[in-house]
Amino acid sequence: MCGIAGLWNLHATEPIPHAAQKTRGMLRAMAHRGPQGDAFVQRGPLCMASNRLAIRGVDQHQPPLLEHEAGIVVACNGEIDNHRLLRRSLAHAGHCIAQTTDIAVIAPLYLEKGLRFLEHLHGVFALALWDERAQRLILARDRAGERHLYYARTEQGIYFASELAALLGAQTGTQLDRDGIARYLRSGYCAAPGSLVKNHYKLSPGEVIVFDRHGERHQRYWDFPNTSPQAQTPAPAAFDPVFRNAVQRQSDIDVDYGVLLSGGIDSALMTAVVRDLRPQKKISAYCIRFAESSFDEGGHAAEIAARLGCEFVPVTVAAGDVPGTLRELITATGEPLADPAWIPLSLVTRRAAQDVRLLLAGEGADELFGGYPTYLGVHWSAYYTQLPRPLRALAQKLIEQLPTSDKKVTLSFLLKRFVRGQELDGLARHLLWTANIPPPWLQRLGITPPSDDTTHHPARLIDALQRYDFAHSLPDALMAKADRGGMLHGVEIRAPFLDQAVIEFAATLPLHARIRGFTTKAFLKDYARQYLPEAVVTRRKRGLSVPLAYWLREPLHGWAQARLSSNVLAQAGINTDAALELLAEHQARLADHSRAIWTLLVLSEWLSWFAQLPREPATSAAKVYSDGV
Repeated sequence: MCGIAGLWNLHATEPIPHAAQKTRGMLRAMAHRGPQGDAFVQRGPLCMASNRLAIRGVDQHQPPLLEHEAGIVVACNGEIDNHRLLRRSLAHAGHCIAQTTDIAVIAPLYLEKGLRFLEHLHGVFALALWDERAQRLILARDRAGERHLYYARTEQGIYFASELAALLGAQTGTQLDRDGIARYLRSGYCAAPGSLVKNHYKLSPGEVIVFDRHGERHQRYWDFPNTSPQAQTPAPAAFDPVFRNAVQRQSDIDVDYGVLLSGGIDSALMTAVVRDLRPQKKISAYCIRFAESSFDEGGHAAEIAARLGCEFVPVTVAAGDVPGTLRELITATGEPLADPAWIPLSLVTRRAAQDVRLLLAGEGADELFGGYPTYLGVHWSAYYTQLPRPLRALAQKLIEQLPTSDKKVTLSFLLKRFVRGQELDGLARHLLWTANIPPPWLQRLGITPPSDDTTHHPARLIDALQRYDFAHSLPDALMAKADRGGMLHGVEIRAPFLDQAVIEFAATLPLHARIRGFTTKAFLKDYARQYLPEAVVTRRKRGLSVPLAYWLREPLHGWAQARLSSNVLAQAGINTDAALELLAEHQARLADHSRAIWTLLVLSEWLSWFAQLPREPATSAAKVYSDGV
């Protein structure tokens, strides 16, 4: 892991002022991402730099930025898992690769395969490649979007960096994108390719962008496997070597590592497999704890850690940690993220950084194997809509009258979500259920709700939902949380469930292997029984949640009120009176608005940070780039 940055001057006769200093400045802004070395090159119109978090080859000075004799410069944030295999095949093709680093295979592979070189790279990466001969810059992001890469288009050139804060620090633009704000408020994250700043974008998962003197071309080198699920569920034994190989590859490193452990099945299964593969390895299990018992999974996690012979390291998170940690995260990374778990994740990785440089996590299992309650809700919604209309109206009336609760993922919370939006198509209903701020409240806040293309095959609804989540909330919310929360403290987080072979296996599972009656992740639970006790396998899904509803009514109420009253929200076009109404209704327990309030609080904090950035007149990219190039 590392941070990469660079810029390409599009006009040779008009060099970008202080280009080298700007590039070095972007790298300094990401110093937390790579404390084990850095590198910088300037070749003609291009400046490129990287820093390094050493995971393999720690005794060698090899920042992930290499020059090839053919005029190719490569910077890569991530790991190329199949570099040994590629090294052998490239040697047969006549390439002599002296460097031992995994990214040394990228330039020779590009020379052999052209733009199709990405199809042959397996691993987790965000990379930049400069081809001096063709005068073109190539940016690419890995298949599942575990690593992030942002870029800005100005009249002068193309800037890119691993974090948005680094780009904005180079004074690449200052204009808010109103459409981006609306989408963020709806979902709680900034989905690729957009951001909250005009002319600033991020690559989508599986995407490559080619910039040259003629403009830019966007291509996909990988899509989620479009396979026909098998009629029969494969045996769990067929998945065992697939998952074990994924865990083996991602734990084959030269430094100590640990695991992020909750009381749930995903992290427990991953930890059990790591322990089985490496019985002599010291493994520390880091766990987030809360004083509020409904949200605390520490007891279950401690039992799992003891059973698997892991050192248990709990980190307790309190309401007082929230304002300062949120401000630190936004200042360092430059993009808002309204997942409250961002706060505890950052705190637990800060503690883990005292011991390790890498943590394994269970992210991705829900999207691939069908683990979210919304999938179950959509599955049963077809039966609910067949009930007589008067009966459904009565059910909705009774459910809406259920009292709000500060406990974690209560039945009343799930039922209220379930009865809303039944008139919508399946994917639109899913977006409503998962929205941080629903359309009626967006309108009250003065925001036009964003529109979406929800076209999908009615008979493949669950497939459509999983693919949507895999392409949007997984990379740009969950993995963004992991990347920004962990790398702020120099800790890489890896997700073995997102190994390419695991993804391709999960894509073949029939629906009844994912959702079976009221059971989610049915296949994965069957598989997990060979590693975990029944009590862990059947434990109700809870997820990493924060006692936000209570905190906003009590210890954080004054802070929330001040932030929602801030002028920065009003200047961004948000009705602050309506925002304060949200808080008042929440305080009076008329409704649980915690997700909506938190989304606004994060935006308010981000807007305050954004307003303090150095200002330089924003330029338009329209003269250089034409639509559809």
